[in-house]
Amino acid sequence: MQVILLERVAKLGQMGEVVDVKPGFARNFLLPQGKALSASKANIAAFEGQKAQLEARNLETKKEAESLAEKIDGQQFIVIRSASDSGALYGSVTTRDAADVATEAGFSVDRKQVVLSPIKELGIHPVQIVLHPEVDATIELNVARSPEEAELQAAGKSIQELAAEEEAAADFEIQELFDDIGAAASEDDDLAEAAGVETETADAAGEASGDQEDTAGRG
Repeated sequence: MQVILLERVAKLGQMGEVVDVKPGFARNFLLPQGKALSASKANIAAFEGQKAQLEARNLETKKEAESLAEKIDGQQFIVIRSASDSGALYGSVTTRDAADVATEAGFSVDRKQVVLSPIKELGIHPVQIVLHPEVDATIELNVARSPEEAELQAAGKSIQELAAEEEAAADFEIQELFDDIGAAASEDDDLAEAAGVETETADAAGEASGDQEDTAGRG
């Protein structure tokens, strides 16, 4: 199927070009999104009549996109999600989520502008935002279970490192507990030993006293 492009389409062509595409691609993407018209004689003639206007509008939207790209490129947005200890999400982060967090931060982004396969793991993920056929930007989604974890990830720590640190901290606490128990047991043993020595001393003293009494009696 032949269509005339109303704007630049990546890997397809520039505005005003007549190109061959699969009918399904035209019907499901190009035509409904206003990126092309079927290349009939009437549509080609209509395009030629509006070409200057379309080019002016394209230039204006491109400038707006470039302005937004300068502000949003490199920005990092936090997305809080539940996940397992291994970092696997209970669910996923989608194009809508990416657009929502960017919009909430004051950037006008539509989910259709987000190029993203669903994110299913914790971590920091680069995401492409196509703001215009000739302008794009890259943001980062910091997917974490809490703001504190997101802060640590932003500092460069991976979920594996965080898990290892938590495990080490838990092991340290357990070791301290065992050390305390051992110290208490040792103290009890020392007290018991001291008590035993005192008992033996007392017994010895008692025996000595008894011997003295016996000697005195015989005298």
